[in-house]
Order: sequence, then structure tokens, then C-alpha cells
Amino acid sequence: TNCLTMVWRLFRNLSEDQQRYEKQLIFEHPAFVKVCQQLLRDSRRMTRGDLVFSLHAVVNLGVPQNTLLVQTLVRVCQEKLNQFDNRCISVLATTLAGLDKDKNVSALQAGLQLLVEQRIPGIGDIFVLQNLMKCMGKDAPVFLKKKLEFAVLKEIDHLTFPNALRLFFALVAMNYCSIPILNACSKKIQENVQDAPFRQLIFILEACYNLQYRNLELFSALADYVSSTACLWDKRQIILFLSAFETLGFQPSELMGIFAEKVTEDPEFLNLKNLLIVLRVYSRLNYVPRGQKHRFFETLDSCLNKYLPQIPNTDLLKAAYALCILGYLPHRAIDELLQKDSRDELLLSDGLYKEQKEMMLRCVKACMELDSPSFTKPGFVLTENFSSLVSLSLRKAQEALIELLGDENMFRQNVRLPYKYHIDFEIVMDSERKKVLPIAATDDHADSSVQRLAFLFVPLAAFCVGTTHPQGKLGMKKRHLNKLGYHVILVPNKKFQEMTKEDAVEFLKGKIYSENALPFSEVTVQDNN
Repeated sequence: TNCLTMVWRLFRNLSEDQQRYEKQLIFEHPAFVKVCQQLLRDSRRMTRGDLVFSLHAVVNLGVPQNTLLVQTLVRVCQEKLNQFDNRCISVLATTLAGLDKDKNVSALQAGLQLLVEQRIPGIGDIFVLQNLMKCMGKDAPVFLKKKLEFAVLKEIDHLTFPNALRLFFALVAMNYCSIPILNACSKKIQENVQDAPFRQLIFILEACYNLQYRNLELFSALADYVSSTACLWDKRQIILFLSAFETLGFQPSELMGIFAEKVTEDPEFLNLKNLLIVLRVYSRLNYVPRGQKHRFFETLDSCLNKYLPQIPNTDLLKAAYALCILGYLPHRAIDELLQKDSRDELLLSDGLYKEQKEMMLRCVKACMELDSPSFTKPGFVLTENFSSLVSLSLRKAQEALIELLGDENMFRQNVRLPYKYHIDFEIVMDSERKKVLPIAATDDHADSSVQRLAFLFVPLAAFCVGTTHPQGKLGMKKRHLNKLGYHVILVPNKKFQEMTKEDAVEFLKGKIYSENALPFSEVTVQDNN
């Protein structure tokens, strides 16, 4: 046992390439074969500690699970399970987490689960508990997950930084989002963020995504740390950070600004894969760098043009769509895209679903018209009432508008516009924005004599996390509705639904009659936030 454990301790500190080489040498060494044979003979006479550490060592050294040695050790562990102390249980749990399910492993896991249920109240070591959480995994019954959660929370005051990291990953392994544990771990990670290596920082963000856990303070702390040490990171590492933040819907604006500068200064590192990630991140998070908007876009466009001869159709569509969302028209890429579309090559290619491709292509074509420098605000926009009925989620808003304005004829609902845009509610006001006008009376008015308000009730997921900054697609819609002559009011629907009826009416009143509202001619698309 001591021999195998020492070999494992030396082995785990090697790089992956070294491990592959050393593993072959170990397995071919005659002494290793003798040690394994001796272990097989003595397995039933070994102490409980030697037994679990031997199993842990041979599994982690890569001895195949279907060998007689591993299967025998697993069966002996099953026989002696009730004799194991908490330390042995922890080591065994760690080992089982790395094994595939087979008859013997499943039987041992089932026995371990029963033992853990009995022992949890007496386990006061977070390290042991997180090992058990990883071993129990996603299939553990909810009551057992709650027992483990309660046991961890009892010891949470003694949480260390390494254990905070381990608990994050243990909760992912168990597919259990414990907000109290995650909050405590997040606080500890924020205090020690400078001690976390790159890979673990990425894992933390991925864990937050997998657990659907949103903690603005944690995200901000990680983003601030990476921003403040950006000069120490490889550009490709920063791309991975940005991609991880993007999946969470969190906009690390300072880091995105710093990285945009790096891209404009030295774009040569952007291969096609990284370019597509950058385009996806900046478009979804709707971030345009301050002061270097055109230079940044032109740099990305130039990089994209370089790959046009070999870029797959779907990637070309994604890239053009991303730049269009940001309000920039990549002319060469769009020309290539339209040629492929005219030959019916786009929608036949593999990758994204056909409907999603059609939506992206439609958005590109809308941007070609609405974001063109030659586009002028139309004097009249053809609208169509899609339906007089509103969805349940908008019923409260409809009732509040009726109470506020006194009549259904004072607003229009479910309005369909050109370019397949849709407005939840439309209100028309006089040019000074002091009086709401009946919809029927304004149909013949030139848009210059009235102001049109477009209310969009949108889910929180349409905004960057913790802000009212619209994500890319919503930002594009808002920009285009502005171009069509509307002043757009974005309302987070979840928060609106939580308001009382009186508060909802007051909220809408404030939005409609806002003294701070700019005349529409002064409304411009901001660079960022």
C-alpha cells in the first residue's frame, strides 16, 4: 500500500505528457506486477485504511476497472464497508466518483449511500462532506442532498478557500444549487481570488452556469481581478474568460474594453475560432468600446474578410449576424452571404436549425436597410394589429394602461411592424410629450407632429445580468424601432408582475409622462450602457 500510494503521489504531480510516458513505464515494470499480485492475495487481510488507499492508488494510476485486481478490491470494500471510519469513507467516495458504473461499483455505491445517511450527523469535516457529495452524484435522492447541505452549513464558519472551491464543484457533481453554501463559498473566493489559478476561475464560472447561480458580487470580483491583471494573461485566456461570462449573460465592461484595445493593437492572434467567439461575446452582451468603436469593428471586419475564402456557411452567417447586431455592416461578408443565399446554399448547410438560420438572415437583411447611412426615418410606418387579445403575462399591463389612460382606444396592443418586429403596446403623444392622443385620431398624423412610444415587456434574461442594459438582439430591436420613429421603453416583465396594481399604474405613468424624456429627435443610440 505504501509503495502504491507513494507512486501515485509522485505520479499526480507530473504533466499530462509525462504521466502518459511514466504510466507505460510503471505498467511494464516487473516490480509493479508483483506488487499488484501481492495486493490481490492480501486484500482480505488488509486494514481498512490500506484497503481504501490501495484502491484509490491503483484506480488513479490507471489500472483498468475491469481487471481482477480492481474488481476484487471493490468487492472487499463492500464486505468491510461498515468498518470504515469517516476518513476511509472520504477516500472511498473520491475513488468511486472516478469509476464507471458496473455491477460491483453500483452495489458499493448503494451501500455507501446507506452508510452515509447514518453517518452524516457525525461528520464535521467539510473536506469529507464534499467528497461524499461528489460520490453521491446527481442520482442521490433529494433528502440525502439536503442532509449533506445541512451538514456543510453547520460547519460553514470553518470554511477555507480550498474547500470553498471544492464545494462549488461538489455541488455541480450533485446537481444541487444550495444558495446558502454557494453564497458562503463565493464570499471566500472573493476574498482570495488572487490565489485561484486560471483553470479554477473558469471552472467557477462554468459551475455558476451549470447550477444557474447568479451572484453579481462574485462575477464582478472575478472580472475586476482579471481586468487588473490583464497584462499577465494570454489573450486566449482572456477570450475564455469572456466566453464564460457571456454564457452567464454578465457584461464585464472594463475587461471587454481592455480586450478590445488588445484586439485593435494586435489582431493577428485571432484565428477563425477565436474570432467567432469574440464576435459572439460582444454581440450578445451588446458591448461597443467607448472611443474606439469604428476601429474595433473595422479590425474585426478585416479579420473576417481574411477568412472568407474558407469559412463555413454557418460560421459566415453567425459572424455577419453578430456584427450586424452591433450596428456595423460587414459589406464583403454580407455580399458573400447573399450570394450563397441566392444559390440556396445557406439553409441547406449543417449546423444551426433552419428556423434559426432564417431568423439570423432576416436580421442581417433588416440591418442592411435600417442601419444603412442612407436610411431616413419614414414619414409613416405601416402597422398592423396582430390580435386584440394579450397574453396572460401582459394582462396586468393592459389593465394598468386602461386605468391610467381611461380607455382602450388610447393605446394599441400586439402591434406588428415591418421587418417582423412586434410591439406589446403603442402609445401616441403630442410632440411635447404632455398628452396621450387617441390612436384612431393619430393614424393620419405625420410622425413629425406626434411622438410614438413603444412598450416592450421583456424577460430579465433579455438584459445583461444585474442591469437593464439590453443584450444584443433586444438592443438591435430597440435601435431599429428608434429608426422607425419610436421611443422605446423596456420593462422587465418579472419585476413589473411583482408590483401592486397601484404601483404598476404609477410606474407606467412615470414612463409615459417622464419629464426627463428626450424629444425623439434627440434620442440616439449610445455607444455602451
